[in-house]
Amino acid sequence: MTFTAQILTLYPEMFPGPLGVSLAGRALSEGKWACRPIPIRDFAADKHKSVDDTPAGGGAGMVLRADVLAAAVDFAVAAQPNVPILAMTPRGRPITQARIRDLSQGPGVTIICGRFEGFDERLFAARPQIEQISMGDIILSGGEIAALTLLDACIRLLPGVMGASSSGDDESFEQGLLEYPHYTRPNDWEGRMIPEVLRSGDHAKIEAWRKRQAEVDTRLRRPDLWERHTGVRVQPASGARQENEKENGA
Repeated sequence: MTFTAQILTLYPEMFPGPLGVSLAGRALSEGKWACRPIPIRDFAADKHKSVDDTPAGGGAGMVLRADVLAAAVDFAVAAQPNVPILAMTPRGRPITQARIRDLSQGPGVTIICGRFEGFDERLFAARPQIEQISMGDIILSGGEIAALTLLDACIRLLPGVMGASSSGDDESFEQGLLEYPHYTRPNDWEGRMIPEVLRSGDHAKIEAWRKRQAEVDTRLRRPDLWERHTGVRVQPASGARQENEKENGA
């Protein structure tokens, strides 16, 4: 089964873009996934190919029209009826690694790239299968960069894309924690040594150290993740930091 990405966009030339190189590019050339940009402007009905209009009630900017987008969505659904439809918008639900993994295990995805001030809200009422997705608490100039990010996260999880099937298991968010820190040669760099435990050859101690570092870093950097992971209110960051420094002999 080939994972097929349909992207509804005003800028089809942006795809595959960076997804045409490195792991994703190799996977694309090997047929592990397929990229199908769909130009939204093709579904405009007037001679000017208009896709947007001024906001009802006044205000700055332009809004993507529901009638044009609905026609594009219907076309995409007819071509690939059994895949999730995601709209890239800062008003959406924040994406999670768990959702990315679910998407990567399916036959593909249809992504709608927002532009301007966003979408006419009636689109989502009329096509309730559309899932509104945010890539974080930031504002981009359009949904294309968000779509590229989402697709990269999915593609790397497809069978045969990463070198080893388990290579992503310990990464940030997979276990509800940030990933533990990594080191490599030289052992001594600018007077900073690789932690002794990582040079000990004791795999049980290394595993325990990595787990502990993942927990401490999550508490310090992402207390929201730590609270969800443990269900316990987080201690102040200064307390976790002091505990970590004591443990590492700082």
